[in-house]
Amino acid sequence: MFVFPHGMHVDKDGNVWVADADGKDGKGHQVVKFSRDGKVLLSLGKAGIAGDGPDTFNRPSGVTSGPNGEIYVADGHGGESNARIVKFSKDGKFIKAWGKKGSAPGEFNVPHAIATDSKGRVFVGDRENKRVQIFDAEGNFIDEWKQFGRPSGVYIDRNDLLYVADNQSEAKSNPGFKRGICIGSVNDGKITALLPGLGIDPATQSVGEAVAADGKGTIYWAETNGMIIRKFVRK
Repeated sequence: MFVFPHGMHVDKDGNVWVADADGKDGKGHQVVKFSRDGKVLLSLGKAGIAGDGPDTFNRPSGVTSGPNGEIYVADGHGGESNARIVKFSKDGKFIKAWGKKGSAPGEFNVPHAIATDSKGRVFVGDRENKRVQIFDAEGNFIDEWKQFGRPSGVYIDRNDLLYVADNQSEAKSNPGFKRGICIGSVNDGKITALLPGLGIDPATQSVGEAVAADGKGTIYWAETNGMIIRKFVRK
């Protein structure tokens, strides 16, 4: 079904959303909603067609849902793709889009991951700009946090803990930052824990590009370097 399945989100009803971040042979450039048993419930975007309109994407990287069921898509994966956030109603009707390629507040350079907190605020991993940007539900800019490095993965758990996966930082690309999973509060952005990358050389450390956590605080990362999943439990 997919060309480059990239971002995944499980909503409060247990439905699974997948963003397909490329297109080929009449497939891709879509976001697909599945039931728990894999039945397709909804498709956003046009299969295999790249665009920047209300019903098309160009390499969507991530998808999430808000407290009221509204859908947010991080649309773009660098190069000639888009650099915006697209909002839909819970039944898939286009509401609005915001952002363009750039580095100013509200602009993006590889919006690689996206999540919402309990207040409905939208957190975007703006990877190439080395920041997490925060918006309200209508796309109004609230703040930017640079203390989380180069965010590849963003996840917010039921306790409003923010998990940010940085699998790219090293001395040349992002001096002063280490690869790993940073954990902090969505309220103030203060980092309270770091799950470091594995390996001695900080330039080649293994770390997850995507991150998720369960209600017990167990953390999972999806590691593209090695193509494995790692599980970490609280001691």
